Amino acid sequence: MRLNLGCGGKITPGWLNVDKFPTCNPDQVVDLERFPWPWPDDSVDEVRMHHVLEHLGAQTEIYLGIIKELYRVCRDNAAIHIIVPHPRHDDFLNDPSHVRPVTPASFVLFSQAKNRDWLAKGVSNSPLGLYLDVDFVVDTESYLLEEPWGHLYEQKKLPFADLQHAIRLYGNVIKQFEFVVRPIKPAGSRVAAPPASVQAADAPLVPGEAPVNMVPSALRSEDA
Repeated sequence: MRLNLGCGGKITPGWLNVDKFPTCNPDQVVDLERFPWPWPDDSVDEVRMHHVLEHLGAQTEIYLGIIKELYRVCRDNAAIHIIVPHPRHDDFLNDPSHVRPVTPASFVLFSQAKNRDWLAKGVSNSPLGLYLDVDFVVDTESYLLEEPWGHLYEQKKLPFADLQHAIRLYGNVIKQFEFVVRPIKPAGSRVAAPPASVQAADAPLVPGEAPVNMVPSALRSEDA
């Protein structure tokens, strides 16, 4: 099964299109903030959540419940495609229905391999994967750059180090995050830590040491 969660008006053939609002004419009306979700354990091969997570889980326990349900319904290594606005971009700040900042690095908190590594080193990051009995790895990530940053970077007029510096200091540099998360089942069965390109949770808004895919916004629609 392939779930297009929070589909809105973007009905995708070949997917089960799900939304809270019947006016969107989804295949199934589901409030993702009410648990349990109406799908069996280990029944989902692929999930799309494009501009959805930032609208959910204003209360921490609700957001963590969403993470637990996402883990429950997905099969091992299912592909979960997530697009969210950068929390320091006007697209996030101007919409009153945006209640939850989400970053690729925030999902590292749900990696049990990383959690165990932190505990062994005495690092204070929250080991949420162990607390919730879930286990995710961030597989790929791209940062959609706002203009003029994207154009300057594409034309090699902006070195990567300077781009990193701008991301640390300014808003409206990264427009949105696009990343793929995969559940690991059984939880804790993968010993290795997530890829080095995923930034540690103590600096969630900055690209990692290894370059991730930086995409100028002129080359990508807002919701690919």
